[in-house]
Amino acid sequence: MQAAAVILEAPERMTLRQVELTPKNSGDVVVQIHYSGVSTGTEKLLWTGAMPPFPGMGYPLVPGYESVGRIIDAGADAEARIGEWVFVPGANCFDGARGLFGGSASQVIIPSARALPVSESLGADGVLHALAATAYHALAGGDAPDLVIGHGVLGRLITRLAIARGAPAPVVWETRADRRKGGSGYKIIDPKDDDRRDYACIYDASGSAELVDQLVMRLAKGGEIVLAGFYPDRIDFAFAPAFMKEARLRIAAEWQPEDLAAVSALVAAGDVGLGNLISHVRPATEATEAYPAAFNDADCLKMVLDWSAA
Repeated sequence: MQAAAVILEAPERMTLRQVELTPKNSGDVVVQIHYSGVSTGTEKLLWTGAMPPFPGMGYPLVPGYESVGRIIDAGADAEARIGEWVFVPGANCFDGARGLFGGSASQVIIPSARALPVSESLGADGVLHALAATAYHALAGGDAPDLVIGHGVLGRLITRLAIARGAPAPVVWETRADRRKGGSGYKIIDPKDDDRRDYACIYDASGSAELVDQLVMRLAKGGEIVLAGFYPDRIDFAFAPAFMKEARLRIAAEWQPEDLAAVSALVAAGDVGLGNLISHVRPATEATEAYPAAFNDADCLKMVLDWSAA
């Protein structure tokens, strides 16, 4: 079996080509991918070559951990799932390319347990389950935010989920005027227009390692900073101000299957919406142009590939 797959041959060198898939086992399912998202966090680091040492890291690789599609075949132990619409958090089924993270392909083979049923009615929005699970995992680890840094997709999902879980609406900082739109039920402001110095819990969704000193100065005594993004650079901060604030620093790691299941339940119940977050949809046949655009186009909030033509 073959599939068309996005292949990062080396940093900033990408192709779309056919690859052989490894044979399926009795507990595996074959998923025909309809949509896959492009991550401007971890996948941008793979694109630039700035990804820190990571298990399974190396080129060539198939990126992608935000895909949705239909199960079209399965091993003997999973045949009952044929026809289901599922979310795919990546795959490692390619002969001659690493599956890091392996979701950007026309077809993938994964263990049945990794294919999460989601509503087909979500369409391309279904790819956002991974980022929503990232936001949920950060929130589940401690107090809700009263300040969120960044109004990108992750920042918006953290805010939506915090409100859905019953927390007061946080303030959101965004330096870009064009991104201080699209929020509902919460305030989005330029940081320079905020003079508060008593935030109890600040969630950083910007991925900028340079902000910690600024955020420490905005904390209440004993406050917490949550690093919810992925940071390629060292995190440095001045000790004395953090000492005087008795600041706490928490790192939100990778989401877990239970986070994905919890988010899926909230979305299915209508408690959290995934709409109005995808700004660009391009045919997968244009992947070599779509990936750089996702990383470099200031107007691109979220890029999704449509695999229907592939």
